[in-house]
Amino acid sequence: MTAPEELGATAQATDWRPRLGSGIILRHDAVRHADLLVMPERIVLLEGGAVAVLRLCDGERTVAEIVERLRADFPGAPVADDVTEFLDRVRTEGWVR
Repeated sequence: MTAPEELGATAQATDWRPRLGSGIILRHDAVRHADLLVMPERIVLLEGGAVAVLRLCDGERTVAEIVERLRADFPGAPVADDVTEFLDRVRTEGWVR
C-alpha cells in the first residue's frame, strides 16, 4: 500500500473512491480512434494516461489502489504525483466525484 505522503495533494483523501460524475460517459470512438469523455453539452478528447486513470475510477477503488494499479502497469513512471494531480483537476471540473 502507498504511504499517504507519497500521494501529494490528495493524501488526506486516500480513502476517496473516485467515479465519473453523473451523466458522464467514458467512450472510445472507433471511427476517430480516440477516447472521449462525453458530458451533457460537452465532449473532451482524452490524451495520454487520462484514459487509464479514468477507467479505474469506478467508485470501488481508492486513490491509493488506482495509483498502485497504474504503478504496476507503468513501471518507473511518476504515477503517484501525476495521478493525484490529474484527479484533483478533474474533480474540480466535476468530471469525477
